[in-house]
Amino acid sequence: MPQSRLTGSRIRERRLFLGQKQSALAAAVGISAAYLNLIEHNRRRAGGKLLQDIARELNTDPRSLTEGAEVALLGALQEAGQRMPELAPELHRSEDLAGRFPGWSALVAAQHQRIRDLEQLVEALSDRLTHDPELAASLHEVISAVTAIRSTVGILTGGGDIDPEWKLRFMGNMRDEGRRLSNAAQGLVQYLDAGADRDMAPVVPGEELSAFLDRRDHHLPELEGLDGATPDQVAARIDALIAQVDSLQTSSAKDVTRHHFQQYVEDAAAMPLSVFQKVRTETAGDPSQLAVHFHQSLPAVMRRLAFVPAGDDHQAVGLVSCDGSGALFLRKPLPGFSLPRFGAACSYWPLYQALSRPGHPLRTVVEMPGPTPRRFLCQAICLPREALRFDLPPVHEAFMLIEPLDETRTSNLEGPVLPVGSSCRLCPRRECAARREASLLSADPT
Repeated sequence: MPQSRLTGSRIRERRLFLGQKQSALAAAVGISAAYLNLIEHNRRRAGGKLLQDIARELNTDPRSLTEGAEVALLGALQEAGQRMPELAPELHRSEDLAGRFPGWSALVAAQHQRIRDLEQLVEALSDRLTHDPELAASLHEVISAVTAIRSTVGILTGGGDIDPEWKLRFMGNMRDEGRRLSNAAQGLVQYLDAGADRDMAPVVPGEELSAFLDRRDHHLPELEGLDGATPDQVAARIDALIAQVDSLQTSSAKDVTRHHFQQYVEDAAAMPLSVFQKVRTETAGDPSQLAVHFHQSLPAVMRRLAFVPAGDDHQAVGLVSCDGSGALFLRKPLPGFSLPRFGAACSYWPLYQALSRPGHPLRTVVEMPGPTPRRFLCQAICLPREALRFDLPPVHEAFMLIEPLDETRTSNLEGPVLPVGSSCRLCPRRECAARREASLLSADPT
């Protein structure tokens, strides 16, 4: 385990937090107080056994002393610094910043993430302005009314004699078109203001659902334990939960949410929470073994793994899914594995490899870029969404479960580690055959 430059500082902070004297800690681990003082001021390194002894006396994990700030936080600071290289930020001192000023570091990381979200939102809104049918219809209505008024005015001011009866007709037409223009302009303003009044407003129905699920960490205890309920009781429980979700403003969003909640109920009924967690522990969270035990499909097991609480015995996992077009429609993010909110994701994700091999499960170790690259175990599967038919082509869905790499569980995996990213615009890798657009970030210096 590589040691951080600030391991000594963290030892000192932990000792002071516990109210332990330096001499007492030194005596407990069998070194002099002077040598411990050098370690605490980062002038000497603590060896493997010594570090283990110090961690034991401080009642903490050695990893918390060597890694300190979350790797995801360091990665965010590194990316934030790479965004504006002309300012020459001291990227090599990002760990110092995170260790000494964790609050300010978290603020910088949060602002960096906010900027990324806003950039993606601007891109999505730009696409919306180009393709939104309601906006196009409103603009067409305004232009049509303006054109009609201009034509009528041109006739009335053309200089020729106009029969009084026709003149009254033209005046009536101009009055009616003026009203139509006023109504169309008012509707357009209301339509545009509706999105401006909400901070980071969702632009598609799925985003409204995602905002709610992210606040709940995707777990819905209200929908657990309904395996003995009637369809009407399930529908009533789902409608009651939907009524509590303030972010669901449109009927389309409510339909998407209702479908997701119904799927959640079915998964929870087939794999009850208490039994599922017990078998999850026995199988070390292996999706294949869980699928066999509960007689469920791999996608159903992956959803259940991602949506139930991890607890103390399991690591939190992420989940992403897409349809045959590659569009992401289900996202449960995981720290260190960024999922794009809008636009396309990395073409090298096993999720997309599974699309080309329906029915064939894939298990791959991937590495996300950053100052401290992080590795994840990704397990993906692609299956038809509905029963196969002769009169229609199959509609496939792919699912990918994401979990932090545990070397003890994956030592028998074959194949090289696959370098991946989030999306091309947010990936710093220089050499990538799958790149389709330039990155906003400079290349990773490491």
